[in-house]
Amino acid sequence: MTGGWTPPEALAAYAELDHDRAGRRGYPEAVYCEGKTPAQVAGIAAAVRDRGATALFTRAAAGHAAAVLGELPDARHDPDARLLAWPPEPPAPSGGRVVVVAAGTSDLPVAREALLTATYLGRECELVVDVGVAGLHRVLARLELLRSARAVVVAAGMDGALPSVVAGLVAAPVVAVPTSVGYGAAFGGLAPLLTMLNACAPGVAVVNIDNGYGAGHLAAQIAAPA
Repeated sequence: MTGGWTPPEALAAYAELDHDRAGRRGYPEAVYCEGKTPAQVAGIAAAVRDRGATALFTRAAAGHAAAVLGELPDARHDPDARLLAWPPEPPAPSGGRVVVVAAGTSDLPVAREALLTATYLGRECELVVDVGVAGLHRVLARLELLRSARAVVVAAGMDGALPSVVAGLVAAPVVAVPTSVGYGAAFGGLAPLLTMLNACAPGVAVVNIDNGYGAGHLAAQIAAPA
């Protein structure tokens, strides 16, 4: 399955890369950096380079990013999204458009993670920022763009109401991402998660709190070429 490639002994002690994933599922592996040491992330990045693979590195803190860039100096790094991509140029877009919506500026890091994930999985993407339910005119002003999408990702914290609003206005599926933005009773994203799971508008799928990668991936699959 891996074409005879043997990982370095040091890497085999803590990771077994799924180089077959692109052939099996159509999308490359992502490396979740949080919880890994920079040295482990560097070893994985070196293996990606030696294999000539494609990879996203998600939840990368500064130390993780430095480790990746030490092995893949031309990788694209978005510090706000805590994401690195290699090769740095995304594939030519195909399929339908993905529109990513951030309810507020504080939701932007999660929205950018979703945006970059879908972009590097080969979709044309657009980002809409700061259109939360406190000013619904801002959403209505973007209706033409929202209705042009094959899939819409909505990242929102606090009351988490925006995905229901958007889903009531567009024909495309909506991928809702609760974010850990809000005061105490938001419970680190639990309140918007429960709101999104109880959306009254049909066609809303919900991913985990702050999971921009999962939302972008799902949206890219929904918008894939027929």
